Amino acid sequence: MQNLTELPVNATSQTSLSVIIKVCIVIPFFCAFLCCIGVMLHIFASHRQFLDTSRYILFAYMLINDTLQILSSVLLFLFVMGQVKLVLVCCVPLLLISTATFQNTLLILATMSLERYVAIFYPLQRPAAWRSDRIWIIILSLWLLSCTYPIIEFAIGELDPAVDALSTPVSCKVTVVNSSAVQMLFKAAFYVLMFTLVAVVILFTYVRILMETRKMRQNRASVSKAMHTVLLHGFQLLLCLLAFTHPITETLIVLHANWLPEDIAFFNYFCFILIPRFLSPLIYGFRDQNLRDYIGK
Repeated sequence: MQNLTELPVNATSQTSLSVIIKVCIVIPFFCAFLCCIGVMLHIFASHRQFLDTSRYILFAYMLINDTLQILSSVLLFLFVMGQVKLVLVCCVPLLLISTATFQNTLLILATMSLERYVAIFYPLQRPAAWRSDRIWIIILSLWLLSCTYPIIEFAIGELDPAVDALSTPVSCKVTVVNSSAVQMLFKAAFYVLMFTLVAVVILFTYVRILMETRKMRQNRASVSKAMHTVLLHGFQLLLCLLAFTHPITETLIVLHANWLPEDIAFFNYFCFILIPRFLSPLIYGFRDQNLRDYIGK
């Protein structure tokens, strides 16, 4: 009888320790990310030359977008770890922000590649929308496009009749509101289309700039730098793709290790969602010579 009563206590204590360890791993990463992003945004706000360049404005926009994405992601993670349940009217906005900002990252990568293409091929006759004083039009368009997908995805879903959006607490997970077969099919088709279009844009701009590098005899250094920047956007796209590797990693872990489902889910979240999102803007920011000089100061 004594052994039977001790088993649940031991299991509960192990679960609590596991939750504490996971939270203690995620929170320092999140704080370090916020510090780095805060430094770069402070540099942008303090030096006018960055705000007069379309490329830096788009990069600052990407920093803000990734901060919102990680903030919403970490909040959802903490709610799950703490077993906090929310009503749908509070949960859906968080899920919408997390999903929309993820889509927005892909659109920003394609836009930044196109900006380099425009800067190389139309240096003196740049289209009005790509000028620094009009770039907000493109940024607003990206936000509208990225918000359209999650709104449609939530709209075509079927809510459980037993769940009241205003009063029934639920675990704030994507599977709660996106569980129907129609939503899964729509999500798969949309992501395939999105990644394909962004990859085509990045590949097109890279090839065109590469061809221009071979033809130009003057200012080849600037064109070559733009080519490497576009290549970096391709690497950032691959980092985003890591978010969809969880079926493969789950299968490999199940075959070679005896992990609990919640430990597998945390491993995928930390390694393939949090870390790539943490590294992507930092790699781009520290690679830029101007930003690196100001960060050093």
